[in-house]
Amino acid sequence: MITQDSTPAAEAVSFADDTDGSSFEAYFRDPALAAESPLAWRLGQRLAALDALRGLLSGGQATAQLRLWVFLELAALPRGRLQRDDLNQAFFSLRPEALDASLKRLRDLDLLIWDATAQDYHLSPLAQQLQGLLAPLARATDEDDEMAALLSQVAGAQALGLSDPGQIQHLHAQLARRYDEFADVIASGSEARLREAQPRFERALALVERAGEALTALIRSDHDDPRLEREARALGGGQARLLSMASQFNRALQQADRQRVTLGTTGITSSDVRQWLQSRGALHELLGDALSVNPQPVFISGHELVDVAEGEFERDRPDPRRSQGLPPAAQAASGTLETLSMPQELEDLIAQLGDWTATATAEDAAVPRPIGQAVLGGRYAQAAYRLQLLPLLGDRQARALKGLTGDLARSAWRAVLLPEIAAVQDPYVAALSAGRLEPDTPDDTHA
Repeated sequence: MITQDSTPAAEAVSFADDTDGSSFEAYFRDPALAAESPLAWRLGQRLAALDALRGLLSGGQATAQLRLWVFLELAALPRGRLQRDDLNQAFFSLRPEALDASLKRLRDLDLLIWDATAQDYHLSPLAQQLQGLLAPLARATDEDDEMAALLSQVAGAQALGLSDPGQIQHLHAQLARRYDEFADVIASGSEARLREAQPRFERALALVERAGEALTALIRSDHDDPRLEREARALGGGQARLLSMASQFNRALQQADRQRVTLGTTGITSSDVRQWLQSRGALHELLGDALSVNPQPVFISGHELVDVAEGEFERDRPDPRRSQGLPPAAQAASGTLETLSMPQELEDLIAQLGDWTATATAEDAAVPRPIGQAVLGGRYAQAAYRLQLLPLLGDRQARALKGLTGDLARSAWRAVLLPEIAAVQDPYVAALSAGRLEPDTPDDTHA
């Protein structure tokens, strides 16, 4: 079932134009819904600035640019009162009729006030508000100009105690858009897009990190406005998401580097070829006269093709008369199996600990031994290897192992190392960790 829209076309067109003087609330389905939007309410408090902005930028592009330039130049003059001679000197490059038309428009919009008593001009408070709105247009054009301006506003407002939820919400939306943009670049896997977005991503991280202190103070400060606190915490989450993307961006760049191919031994990579091709204006010119010569086909008779095909089929076809069973049993050839043997120092250390245990049992006494008696002996590498084996003494997990490592762990000794360095008398070792080897039983457990 298809229903026709009851709104006439003429009425729809009238809503696209506000020359009929309709109110802002008339554009809503329910006029009461307009008052529920905090942004709409704040815009309603700035109708004078909105009208001044409409009047300043109305008309053609050239005239709007002229009026905007004159207004910003007036706002930048460090004078409270301006004589006519001051204006003529400041705008000496303009034609007189262009200057008069621009000043008249500023006076009609109540941006420039003429004082008949003092015979001079001065900017109105409305002009100062409008200059704050249009000030970003006077800065140099940058890809990150919008986010930089928002970050500076939030950081400056926090420093002055004038934080506004609207500014924080707009900055959060800008961070979310940047996050989605860089996420699409990472998901594409294109090296060209990654290289192109890398400077912008680094500038975005630098801007967020520079304003991080002010944003952190904004989140941790106490506010009476619950909406301000909610927007501040949401902004902190958006900042953390953008900062955490740095590792993903670096991994994507590393993946692109791994996929780069080097052409032979020339040192030229596929990325160099891509950049060179992108720098070329017309790629079709690279062909030159390559297509000017027609290829000369060589035809082969069909009989020869058939003979070759039959030969290939016969070669790969199995012989049905040949036995397909398993081959007969054969005696395996004799050989030797070589296994990796443990270092001799490990066997010597186990034997030395066993001798100490036997001596202590025979004398019915067990005394601690210095670390140097078990470690020193031979070159420095051998002593270092023995010292690394000492933590295995008394280890519960190592005792369950088979072989020499388990035999060492099951020895009736345990190492006690001290956080000190002691000098020793050895031709290869100058100092050694202080400690001792204490007698122990393999059944004991140690934390």
